[in-house]
Amino acid sequence: MQWKESELEQPVAVVADQDLQEIILHNDDVNTFEHVIVCLMEICGHDPIQAEQCASIVHYNGKCSVKRGTLRKLRPLCEALCQKGLSADIQ
Repeated sequence: MQWKESELEQPVAVVADQDLQEIILHNDDVNTFEHVIVCLMEICGHDPIQAEQCASIVHYNGKCSVKRGTLRKLRPLCEALCQKGLSADIQ
C-alpha cells in the first residue's frame, strides 16, 4: 500500500497540536502599556512590535494569547509574568 506524503504528515501534526498550550494575558487596571510591553519582551522574547500589539489586544479585548508551547516550557514564563504583577494563566 502506498501512502501519500500528506497522509503521513497529518497525524503527526494533530498529535503535536494536542500537546501545545498557551499563556493567556488578561487585562487589568493596574499595569501600564509600557510595563506590559517590557515584560513581554523580557520574559516571552517578543520583539517590540509584537509586544505592543499584544498589549493593545489585551487592552481592547480583555485578553490575548502571548505564547504557545508545552506546559513544561510555559509554566516558568507564566510564573515570571505573574511575579511582575501581570494577570496570566495557561490554557
